Amino acid sequence: MTETLTAQGAPATSPALEWFEAGVLGLVQGLTEFLPISSSAHLRVVGALLPSAADPGAAFTAITQIGTETAVLIYFRRDIFRISRAWLSSLIGPRAEKDAADARLGWLVILGTLPIAILGLLFRDAIEGGLRNLYVTATTLVVFALVLGLADRFGARKLALDQIGWGRGLALGFAQALALVPGVSRSGGTISAGLILGLTREAAARYSFLLAVPAVLASGFYQLWRHFGQFGPIGPWPTLFATLVAFVVGYAVIVGFLKLVSTRSYMPFVWYRLALGALLFVLLGAGALRP
Repeated sequence: MTETLTAQGAPATSPALEWFEAGVLGLVQGLTEFLPISSSAHLRVVGALLPSAADPGAAFTAITQIGTETAVLIYFRRDIFRISRAWLSSLIGPRAEKDAADARLGWLVILGTLPIAILGLLFRDAIEGGLRNLYVTATTLVVFALVLGLADRFGARKLALDQIGWGRGLALGFAQALALVPGVSRSGGTISAGLILGLTREAAARYSFLLAVPAVLASGFYQLWRHFGQFGPIGPWPTLFATLVAFVVGYAVIVGFLKLVSTRSYMPFVWYRLALGALLFVLLGAGALRP
């Protein structure tokens, strides 16, 4: 019997199994995208543990993030509309103080998007290749767990969203860009930097949502265009299904996460990252997972 292979040379899965795995990965994406625990790391690890044992790939990750970012657009629609309107008005002339603050926030989001856009293009091959090694993922899970823990413990937590200046805005943009490495976590990097720079827990979380919108949507649609008709181990229709699952689950997670961080610390996520990183090292050392 001749074995059917994917474009990457891996054994092809049955259609039913492909849809099942896509649903599982969409669920994982929705659950982890907004938490500071790295959705890309979880997709990489869960993909390796599923029956096909295949890395879903950077393209699948980016495309399913369209689903979770659509949830952000809907949940924060009033904030996004207000900020966008104020930003567009700022191109015409000065406005009221409140509109000026919203316009500045719009400019900060644009400024903060530049680092991840530029670095993502410059290091695209490494991001889609060597940096997806599970030893790298395990290491970044542990290292940035410690960063998040220290930031949560020693951050001043005094500044509101409208008190972010240009310097902090650029620094938060570079923090988001660290998420190009699986295991760092886009929200985790941004939130950690926000806490270090003095933002409250809720302000850091809300800004991480807003900052992610242009970067993640641009990345997702770029990958969709780039891989149109030539997907990885998971085909286009199962990928669309995973994206829909990620949207539904992601919306629910936004609601719960914002309620949680307004009253609790980030330490549960720190301990989770440490445990997951340690487990990965054990599984890799035992040969249960391939890097």
